[in-house]
Amino acid sequence: MATVKIDGQELAYTDNGDSERVIVLMHGWGCSSATLLSIEKVALEAGYRVINIDFPGFGLSPEPAGVWGVEEYTSLMEKFLDTLGIVRPVLLGHSFGGRVGILLSSRREVSKLVLVDAAGVKPKRSLKYHLKVGWFKFCKRVVNAVMSKEAAARVIDRMRSSRGSSDYAAASPVMRMILSKVVNEDLCDVMPLIKAPTLLIWGSNDTATPVADAMKMEKLIPDAGLVTFDGCGHYSFLDNPTGFSRVLTSFLNS
Repeated sequence: MATVKIDGQELAYTDNGDSERVIVLMHGWGCSSATLLSIEKVALEAGYRVINIDFPGFGLSPEPAGVWGVEEYTSLMEKFLDTLGIVRPVLLGHSFGGRVGILLSSRREVSKLVLVDAAGVKPKRSLKYHLKVGWFKFCKRVVNAVMSKEAAARVIDRMRSSRGSSDYAAASPVMRMILSKVVNEDLCDVMPLIKAPTLLIWGSNDTATPVADAMKMEKLIPDAGLVTFDGCGHYSFLDNPTGFSRVLTSFLNS
């Protein structure tokens, strides 16, 4: 695992293969470069140089110093590509990595884009969700009013952990704030700016980023095509490795 420091932020990554064709793999939230090792193997066998990164706050990359959004992660990736002298790579992003792939390819030339069960469409919230958020805000105001600042912070953090997602509960305080920020960022407005051929690969049973999101992306990205795997979930590349390998290899070599 290699490391590079960019604007004070250390970024860990692997760099395998010696082809002139380069693919950059970007993992999802709560994961690391290790999660995408099966995809790395497929890309290497397809004749690519494969760069597999650990986003800041995951794997061997330290957390950011502040509360980052998709913009900060994308800016770091742009500088990372410049540092390594990589031009027009293929980008592959799973889940949260898809957010970075969407924004990056909307403003920089890439040869191809692969979005795997990707985030980027702001989720529609139910009435139950809004009631839950409203109740939490009310409780937060009460706790802040009757407790010291330190005690209130501890109680509020426990409330968030018990009511939030498993990703939220497992994250550090800084990464929790980052998660709260990025999940509410909608990238639909930049999708029409993507000029690269784009492959969308989805699990039909994905509940984290439903197929409806993929269908919206397919409409908004000018040169996009969608492939779905029946019965697969948010990690379609692990649920159907054979089918995924065939589809990805065909796209990379087309």
